[in-house]
Amino acid sequence: MTNALAAADELIIPLQCEYLALEGLSKIIQLIEQIRVVNTGLAIRGIVMTMFDGRTNLSQQVVDEVRKHFESLTFHTIIPRSVRLGEAPSFGKPIIEYEPHGIGATAYRALAEEFLRRDREPAATRNGDGITFGR
Repeated sequence: MTNALAAADELIIPLQCEYLALEGLSKIIQLIEQIRVVNTGLAIRGIVMTMFDGRTNLSQQVVDEVRKHFESLTFHTIIPRSVRLGEAPSFGKPIIEYEPHGIGATAYRALAEEFLRRDREPAATRNGDGITFGR
């Protein structure tokens, strides 16, 4: 992972809506700051909230906490927890082929559209926490 980050221009961080993922996010941010010694242009393009379970308070609390600290980086689109999303890889298919009209495929299409919209927006350089990010 370190070599990949050293060679990358930008990255998207997928983050499960679970408590321990918050601790992992802080570790990733620390690692990115260390990598910037050799790759000064590395930018966080965004954070994607994944495996969101609307039936639990924890999922919403994690989303709220991430948005509180990284509002401009967090994608609005949230990827829900779905049995079909878990099944698709075992059938060797992406979700848009396995269940093209399901909630998982719909969410990933929305994420792609949001990503493209962000790509057309003027590039920003820093959020309030001093973290460099892409467009």
